[in-house]
Formats: sequence, C-alpha cells, structure tokens
Amino acid sequence: MTMFRWFIVGLTLGGLNAQTMAPPKAGPATIMKIGEVKAGQKAIAWTVFEGTEPEAVPIEIIGLMKNAWGPKQDIILGKMGGKAARTNVAGGMSGSPVYIDGKLVGAVALRLSVFSPDAICGITPIELMLEINEFDKSRTAEARTLAGLALPGEYLPSQYAAGQAVAAQPLMIPIEAPLTLSGIQEETMRQFSPFFSQWGVKAVMGGGGGTAYEVKPAPDWKTALRPGQTVTGVLVSGDMSVTGLGTVSYNDGRRVLAFGHPFFGLGPVEMPMSRGEILMVLGSAFQPNKIGNATEIVGALKQDRHSGIMGVLGDQAPMIPVAMKIRNLSDSKTVVNQKDFRFNIFIQQKWTPFLMMLTLFNSIQQLNEFADEATYRFSGSIELEGLGKIDLKTMQSSGEMPMPAPMVLAGWWADKFNRLFANSIEPPKLKSVNLTVDVIPDRQVAAIESAWTSSTEVQPGDEISVKAYLRPYRGTRQERTFKLKVPANLAKGEHRLLLSDADTLNRLQSAAGMVNRYLDVPQIVSLIKQERTNTRVYVSLVQSRPTLYSEDKALPNLPASVMSVMSGSRSPSRPLISSAETATEQMTLDFDQVISGSASVRISVR
Repeated sequence: MTMFRWFIVGLTLGGLNAQTMAPPKAGPATIMKIGEVKAGQKAIAWTVFEGTEPEAVPIEIIGLMKNAWGPKQDIILGKMGGKAARTNVAGGMSGSPVYIDGKLVGAVALRLSVFSPDAICGITPIELMLEINEFDKSRTAEARTLAGLALPGEYLPSQYAAGQAVAAQPLMIPIEAPLTLSGIQEETMRQFSPFFSQWGVKAVMGGGGGTAYEVKPAPDWKTALRPGQTVTGVLVSGDMSVTGLGTVSYNDGRRVLAFGHPFFGLGPVEMPMSRGEILMVLGSAFQPNKIGNATEIVGALKQDRHSGIMGVLGDQAPMIPVAMKIRNLSDSKTVVNQKDFRFNIFIQQKWTPFLMMLTLFNSIQQLNEFADEATYRFSGSIELEGLGKIDLKTMQSSGEMPMPAPMVLAGWWADKFNRLFANSIEPPKLKSVNLTVDVIPDRQVAAIESAWTSSTEVQPGDEISVKAYLRPYRGTRQERTFKLKVPANLAKGEHRLLLSDADTLNRLQSAAGMVNRYLDVPQIVSLIKQERTNTRVYVSLVQSRPTLYSEDKALPNLPASVMSVMSGSRSPSRPLISSAETATEQMTLDFDQVISGSASVRISVR
C-alpha cells in the first residue's frame, strides 16, 4: 500500500473514531500539562461546523513551539484532519477545546501563516488560559481612552494597514475572531475596516439571529455554552448587531474560557456574552471563516486577556439603549417618511464612541433618500445618571471636502462620547441615548458676508437697527434685519458688534477644555452644554478687555492684575487660556442652515 493510501486510511479511521465520541460537557475537567504533550500523540478537538452542536476533529500533535506565545509560553503545534482538513483553520475555531486521552490540553487558537495547504494549528495550553481566573476582578475605574477619536479616513488608510500587516506577519498568528456585522451596509464596512484591522479582528457581513433587544440572560443560561459550542461577545444588539465569534474551551459550570487568544486585549471588561449558531464554514487557504449568528445572551464576558477570554454565565453586562429616528423631508421640509431603529451598545471607553459613530453613519447611509447634496439636521440627547440630559443639535451638509456629510456628522456625534470617557477622574454612567436625523434634500449652507447698523455712534440704552447679510450655497443673498438694544452699562469708547457662527465663539472655550487633563464628568457635561449650535448667527458686543477661560468657566472683563495672579497660581497640567477681548452674547438669529463665517461693525459709545 502506498504512503498516500495509508495517509487517507489514517484520516478516515481518525474521523470515524472521532464521530463515535460524545461531545464534552460542562464541569471540572482533567487537565494534561504541557510537559506531558509529545509529538505523534493523537488528539481530538471539538468545534461547530453547522448549527449549535460541536463535532470532533482529529489532530496529530507535531510538537512544541518554544516561547512562541511569549517568554516561557510554549505553543502546541498540531495538524487538523476531518472536516478541518478541507476548511483549513477557520476564523471562529478560536477556543476549540483539544483533548488527549480524555484530558483537556488546550484550545485551538493560532494558524500557520496564510496560503498553507495544510490545516496546521497552534494550541494554547489550558494552563495559560486558567491563569485568566486570577485576574477576575471588577472593572477598574482607572480605564482610559484615546485623547481624541479620529475619523476612519484619518485613522489609518486601508492600503497602509494592509501593507504593514503583510510586512509584519509572523509565522504563527492568532486566528482572527470573525466580527459579524448584521444590518450594516457595504459602504460602512469599507469606511470602517481600518479600525477593525487595527484591533486585530476581521469584520464580515452577516445576518443576525433575530432582533435581540433584551440584554438580560436567557432563562436557561445554566445549560448554555458547553465546551466546543459557539460563544459570541456582543458589541451591538438590536436592529443592527456587531458580534465577535469564537468557541468555548472550558466551562466549569459557571465560568467560561474561550478563544485561546485575546479578543481585543482590553483586560477587565463588561460585555454581553451570548450563544451562537453556525450557518457554514467557508473553506479557504487564505481566509477561512465560520459564518454564523449570535442568539440569546446567557452571561457576561469579564476578562479579555493574552491567552483568552473569560465570561460568567448568568451575569448581566450593562449596555446603552439607543433609540434613533431617521426622517426624510420634502422640499417644503415636511416629513415624508420615518424609520425607527432600536439597538444597544457595549459600554467601554474605546469602543462606545466608535460604535456610536458606526451605527449613525450606517443608519443614514442605507437610506434610499441618501444623496450627495443632502443636508442632515441632528437633534438628540444623552442621559447620564445623576447629571440629567445633554441636549444636542447640529446640521451637516455636503461641501467641497472629500469626506461625506454623514461621516462628518457621525464623527461629531462620537466626539461627545469620546470626551465623556476621556476624563481622568471617573467613567461616565450613561443611561440612554435618543436621536433624530432629518434628511433635507438640498445643500443648506450659508456664509455670513457682511453686517450693517443704522448708527455707529450710540448712547447706552439706545436701540439700533442692524442688518445681517448671508450668502447661501445657491440663490440670492439673504438679508435679516433686527433690533439691538445697547446695554445700559456698556462703557464709553470703541467697541465691535460681532455677528458670528458657532465655531468662532466655541473655539477658545473648547481649547480650554482640551488642554486641561483633570476635568471630571460634570465639568465635561457643562462644557458640552455650553457649545453653540451651528444653525444660528450669534450677535455679540466685543470689548477690549481680556477674558480668561478656566476648565468649564469663562471669566470675562478681568483686570490685568487678577489675570496675572490667576495665571501664576496654576499648575502646568491645568493651564488657563486667555483672550485679549471679551465677547458678550446679546442675541441669536435662528436659521435652518449650516452657518459659517463672521462679520463685524465698529460702534462708538458716547
């Protein structure tokens, strides 16, 4: 008999023996230490190829890769047979438990490079995975986020990310946990793929296992997630979903270990954990993947560590409920139709802003009403425990910049959450989010062109007539006339009447908040509430007296001596920002357009 025929017979017999075995059950397992593992040993892995029940996969142990997973962290190298010989080591097999002589030795977690014709896998020893239990503490309050959230186009160009990934590719790499996105459009996937690549996950489009609004564990959670079954981490659930898929390695009856490698490497987490079902395994020498859905939530992931993830059955992880309305307006700005979305978002300092950004962009992008020349009017609120609601309004419209208006709007929205999470004092306690986006069919923008006043010499208490001239994107110049009463206490001398957009007045106060590293959540909320909206013209009187910006407060009309004392008493980590002038807001003019620019008229008080 030829060597080839012996090879086929061996695989067939291994497959038959594997099929007669019963799938592993939850509960304590006998452990085989890595020192007992030898080349040539026959092992069995358990993983789901279709549905929810795991199937046995024969593995031949090739040997140990010394220090392959880090200093004094060896990896077991094996060759998979059975169905895995056809599919190769697929994304989603991460965590598939491996047994030798009935003893649990570890979990399939790595694959050998790409384009390999053989299903060579790396097995994380169970000893390394059990170390995760030692880190099971409550979520730390010292968690931090990035100083700022970049837009996808700015974060990392996809061509650069791909080039770096190929250049830096090691021989043995973790199996990518497929991040399945359902209800997500192809354009959204393309725009946000650099983010996913940076966090070591492969984003794939898929379908959800039903619209899951409930975040409480299912009643039968005690019997969930046996070794070899599919487990998912839930980042978004509801009308849109984002879930990471892997395999259960060990279940002691309450705690579950899975993946055999990091999910995102976040350390302590509070993420919903759910069952999963597999539709199929896509075989490929380059990018094999399980394709599946998340189903019922059965617990919460608590740890995301180097050698795997750990969750607790029956525990509930908090999520932020989001209610979103997308309304299509006619030319007369009446509502033609409305789409309502409900979903829940994972709470974490890096992921929450990003997921808020992704879901908003996707909700707008998928509409038939989407158009390049459209304008998006946003109104919404963020409710925080103990601090009430933050009401927010803005408009974004297409311009000459290459980034589409929905992405600019989504970035603006995400920035509010990034600022809340970026504080150095405590994490925010978010209760709910509500938002409405109106899609207006035209480009609704106007620039302040000039201003005029009926009199440039005034007395305190006088009422003067003022005109504002604005230039829209298309059409004739707009004129708005209004009356302004000169304050009775306005000092004699030369002053400016300033008509400006929101950015002109927001700039210095926003800068004061950005340079101060020790703002707490109430101060950040205060700063966000003080921001002007970009659909108004702000009318201010400007005096030649300095203003000092400190944390979330503006201190106008300060004498030079007071400014000197305050500036000298501040630490470098809590600097002050000053302006040579003080702008006192007198009134606002409302528009249903994005307003930009400024104009001023000099007046003299006698």
